[in-house]
Amino acid sequence: MVTDRSAPADLPEAFYYRLGHGRFESTTATAGPWSPKWQHGGPPSALLGRAMEAHEPREGFRLTRVTVELPRPVPVAALKVSVRTLHSSRRVELLEGEISTDDGPVMLARAWRMAVGPADTPSLRIGGQPPRLPGAQAPHTMADAHLGGYIAAMEWRFEPGGGFDVPGPGTAWARQRIPLLAGATDTALTRALTLADSSWAVAFELDHHRRLVINTDVTLALHRPPAGAWLCLRSATAASPGGSGLAVGQLHDEAGECGQVMQTLLVNER
Repeated sequence: MVTDRSAPADLPEAFYYRLGHGRFESTTATAGPWSPKWQHGGPPSALLGRAMEAHEPREGFRLTRVTVELPRPVPVAALKVSVRTLHSSRRVELLEGEISTDDGPVMLARAWRMAVGPADTPSLRIGGQPPRLPGAQAPHTMADAHLGGYIAAMEWRFEPGGGFDVPGPGTAWARQRIPLLAGATDTALTRALTLADSSWAVAFELDHHRRLVINTDVTLALHRPPAGAWLCLRSATAASPGGSGLAVGQLHDEAGECGQVMQTLLVNER
């Protein structure tokens, strides 16, 4: 269901529909900014994270880190999701997941599931408090991008003067206008994963129009589950001649910092 009145009227009900037996139909809302045929990395990352959460869950455990690998573009098509346990002990588990199409794997992931910490663990933070959530803003644009899929399915609120076409570092609050899966409730992890792949786009600092700049992976590490629908990314990019790029983002909810996002960026000539 659309969550705010400013959402486009033609948004589908959700990013995905169940087909049964671990298969899901992708809707047009999953399409990324580069082509309506290929998905943004956020929704399929969240779909895989959701499957990992549901895989042989253990009381008193939570997923703390998910690393998603993107060997090929994920098509806007039917997807098959599978998860298996690689290692399990009294306090930690290592899970592995895969999204595939009829042509083979298109997304891989590994995740650590850990026993939750004791109640007297100190409350420590890496970063300061996030900026206040800005008021409602007009829909944001992105030059030369497909705006009708994922970008439209999220509500974006940048710091004053910011936007996708403003060179970073950048800070943006965002929330989903639609749920990940029709008929299902989103979780803290899936909301974070749906947004995480947008970190380097919030902080476009490399010229992705003149050169090929694309992330090959996404790592989301959460020291606590984010609360609420609104999440904030404060992102920046590092790069070196003869090297590659590295986008790093702090993830906040309205209570403060809750995790980190890291993406490796391929930087090359077109």
